[in-house]
Amino acid sequence: MPTNAQHRNYRKTYKTPRRPFEKERLDAELKLVGEYGLRCKREIWRCQYALAKLRKAARTLLTLDPKDPKRIFEGTALLRRMSRYGLLAEDELELDFVLQLTTQKLLERRLQTKVFKQGLAKSIHHARVLIRQRHISVGGQLVNVPSFNVRTSSEKHIDISADSPYGQGAPGRVAKKRAAAK
Repeated sequence: MPTNAQHRNYRKTYKTPRRPFEKERLDAELKLVGEYGLRCKREIWRCQYALAKLRKAARTLLTLDPKDPKRIFEGTALLRRMSRYGLLAEDELELDFVLQLTTQKLLERRLQTKVFKQGLAKSIHHARVLIRQRHISVGGQLVNVPSFNVRTSSEKHIDISADSPYGQGAPGRVAKKRAAAK
């Protein structure tokens, strides 16, 4: 029987809350969804799940002896990754600070938030639309995923795509129609 080389064993990227109708959590989630222009609460749960995995890794490394080679190697790799994504500042490069990370800190690093904060979009929702409609590029590479985590090195390279009608690209559907009507 032929094998399918494209097969991947996908796993869940989020974890639903244990208590589905907890008022405080529901209100906090709704506030985050509005503030960061998220599509649904699953996007929050995905961030929380990623954060939980990071914190778990830091916790297990903290249980090891400070001179342990595994803690030294994996700890520095984890901290380097955190600083590359702008989650930890240069003066916070310790495993204890990984445990203090919040969901908001992760949501601040999303492409959607960065596009809005840099003034490329009129609102957080407009930013999401621009990204999905392929108008935004990061370092010359077109990105159409609003949840894309932006590295600190790529932050200044977020711009309107070269192929986009908003940039130097060909005019869009409405602009062509108006030009033909003249």
